[in-house]
Amino acid sequence: MRNFPPSWPGSARSRTGRAPLAWLLTLLLVLLMSSVAQAQTSADDDAVAIELLEALDAGSFPAKGRAIDAIVASDDPRARDWLQALLDGRLQRVEDGRFVVVIDNRGRDWPVADALTGEPLGEMSRRDLDRVGINNALRNQLRSAIAVVDLYSADLGLRRASAERLLGEVDADLADPLAEVIEGEEDPQVRRRLVQALAIHRLEQGEVAAVADLQGSLHPRVRVALNRAANGDDAVLADVARSALNDIEQLLKVNRAVETLYFGLSLGSVLVLAAIGLAITFGVMGVINMAHGELIMLGAYTTWMMQQLLPGQPGLALVLSVPVGFLVAGLAGIAIERGVIQFLKGRPLETLLATFGISLILQQLVRTVISPQNRTVISPEWMSGSIAINDALSLTLNRMVVIGFALAVFAGLMLIMRRTRLGLEVRAVTQNRAMARSMGIRATRVDILTFALGSGVAGLAGVALSQLTNVGPNLGQNYIIDSFMVVVFGGVGNLWGTLVAGLSLGVINQVLEPWAGAVLAKIIVLVFIILFIQKRPRGLFPQKGRAAEG
Repeated sequence: MRNFPPSWPGSARSRTGRAPLAWLLTLLLVLLMSSVAQAQTSADDDAVAIELLEALDAGSFPAKGRAIDAIVASDDPRARDWLQALLDGRLQRVEDGRFVVVIDNRGRDWPVADALTGEPLGEMSRRDLDRVGINNALRNQLRSAIAVVDLYSADLGLRRASAERLLGEVDADLADPLAEVIEGEEDPQVRRRLVQALAIHRLEQGEVAAVADLQGSLHPRVRVALNRAANGDDAVLADVARSALNDIEQLLKVNRAVETLYFGLSLGSVLVLAAIGLAITFGVMGVINMAHGELIMLGAYTTWMMQQLLPGQPGLALVLSVPVGFLVAGLAGIAIERGVIQFLKGRPLETLLATFGISLILQQLVRTVISPQNRTVISPEWMSGSIAINDALSLTLNRMVVIGFALAVFAGLMLIMRRTRLGLEVRAVTQNRAMARSMGIRATRVDILTFALGSGVAGLAGVALSQLTNVGPNLGQNYIIDSFMVVVFGGVGNLWGTLVAGLSLGVINQVLEPWAGAVLAKIIVLVFIILFIQKRPRGLFPQKGRAAEG
């Protein structure tokens, strides 16, 4: 091998010195070629995009429909924005031929953005803009096209919403692309909806086999499609569709029964909260407190007041309303007990009349201080909306929270009655007041604390009710009679009896109301309780003890 002098251009030393420069020049050349290629690609993409947009501005609506199909088939990432802007009437053309998207079409001058780049172009007079017009047929086509574009989105929620929109909207042009999407879709919910959407289209074409894909679906659009087929001219298809509809109707009945049970349990939970405090005070003191409904009202108004003190934070206001509502109603109960009831012990008729007068005073006080008009309490986000079990059954979150809240309050009261000294004394006074006093229990103190506890629970019932209905001065009057029925039916002073009776009466009311009406349903329940107490005068769970048996 030939050896070059160290200074020779081809020597190793010379190559080592020039290598960095050569690599740098090569890198710059590659970057330059890449940028040129990208610019060329971008220019080509923009040229194609301009052609797609210009086709939308055709003179005939059928030509615009073909342009919409071309945009969907282009796989351009800007396709959805163009289609949505066209559907909303925001895709417009400027005098120089450019396409822009109107950002806000209020006022005289509208802010716009370039349809190709999305860059803001400032404001333009609406007189300088020419909207790309569409008709109703194109609007339907656009909605379907947008749904198809959304099916390729990485956002699962967007794909599910898109599949939902396609039910009943699939035509011959969408059938083949939809079949391809179904093959590649991994989410079972999206896949099921797309299968049903395609099956509805096939059903409209007279395919009997399509009914199998719609079997058992409770979606309203599926039922509409099956109804059309059942009333169509094809006898075979009509029989199969009618059979599928009968099966669906049976499922709907089951779901309606579950929904009725759910609403009944939520109503029963409110009755439990409203009656459980009344059961405690009536069992211990033998007092018929007609102002108990107004204590519920005070708890509801406390929730409303907390939202006025904490505007924009309904969740925090509701959480704070639980202890505050308990305290407000509890203190009001102590005032009623110390101011009136302690002087009327052993005189139930006078107690009933006095507490009825107090209820009227509290109602008028609220009307004067706050307003005679109903007030609306805002539910926090975590109590808004519902949980969809299926297409025919949704469970509202506010009622679900109320049911859980009622069970939590019941569990708390059970702990107090079974695990605390106050609970032991309350049970002793309830069973035999004279014997409890002889054992050193201060019955007067127990009366005060018991009345405060029962009144506080009534306040909690008002907090729960504020999430289900409007808050007004007459709120408590709607529940006082039902509360007394729960106490009598379940057994005076028995918490388990109150729970069972409250939930049972709530469900019975919901079952009877659809066919008997609200008023007649209450009358039927009242007659049932009257007949029941003829056989069991002390209720489902009678109180034990000498005083109870005497």
